[in-house]
Amino acid sequence: MASSKIERIYTDGACAGNPGPGGWGTVIYFADGTVQELGGGDPQTTNNRMEMQAAVSALEFFAASGQTTPIVLYTDSEYLRKGVTQWLAGWKRKGWKTATGKPVLNQDLWEELDRLNSPQVEWQYVRGHSGDPGNERCDEIARAFSQGRTLYLQQRSFDRTDAATSQSETQQPEKQSLAASSLEISSPEASVSQLTMTELLEPSLSPESTSEKAVPSLKLSESPAAWPTMKATNPTTNPSMDLKLRLETLRMADEIADRQYFITTLELAQLIQLEPTTIEQKASPWVWRNWQIDRVTHATGEQFWQLQRL
Repeated sequence: MASSKIERIYTDGACAGNPGPGGWGTVIYFADGTVQELGGGDPQTTNNRMEMQAAVSALEFFAASGQTTPIVLYTDSEYLRKGVTQWLAGWKRKGWKTATGKPVLNQDLWEELDRLNSPQVEWQYVRGHSGDPGNERCDEIARAFSQGRTLYLQQRSFDRTDAATSQSETQQPEKQSLAASSLEISSPEASVSQLTMTELLEPSLSPESTSEKAVPSLKLSESPAAWPTMKATNPTTNPSMDLKLRLETLRMADEIADRQYFITTLELAQLIQLEPTTIEQKASPWVWRNWQIDRVTHATGEQFWQLQRL
């Protein structure tokens, strides 16, 4: 068994379709410069579940190593990092319910993360696609598995690696093998880029937030006369491009629902291309395509909209 200690771990997940074929990647860096890579896939999953599965496998590997000195775990998912470090304790106290009383999504994986997490693990956020080598490599592994492509994974001579891999496969037999093998996944030619909601919208209020925060964009207390008129997006001359734009809108809606973001009336209007005044007149809840849309009131008194997948 190699004596070098684990220094840091990177994790990432990807999903083509969300839900759809997904993959995850984990890269473990050791003090002696060697690297261990893990990866896997699921034919029907979500981006968030793949982010979480990557972290589960990382924590399983760390636990199996027997190391007691601290490490840093890097993720580009604020949903994952905040879930583990901020929201999880509150969810457990409330019987796995969110601040709005709804069941917590992905409870099974949150319970696994809670069981495996330890004080030796420091959770750090790294911005995705920012040139960080560890994050970029994890993204490459995750996308390869989501697309069913064969990818060589670096393997380090480490006696406990097989135990960690075996434990992961035993607990989740439906997952694909961690080895760099061909995956039997019917996937599109290219995977969908992971959406970073902090880039799409102003940061919304977290599920466990109780302090007053600035509401992004438009506040509902403003006069509707101040709302801009929403204009339908002009179609392009390329039908394929029109379809891609529509699909991107649907994927964005799915991400908003999956991460349980609160959004303002103006943000919702921009998403679904309806007039803000039309949205305000709708009785909650109402349905748009594959989502139920509910009006929610935050503890601060501000009103938002929340999407839920049907």
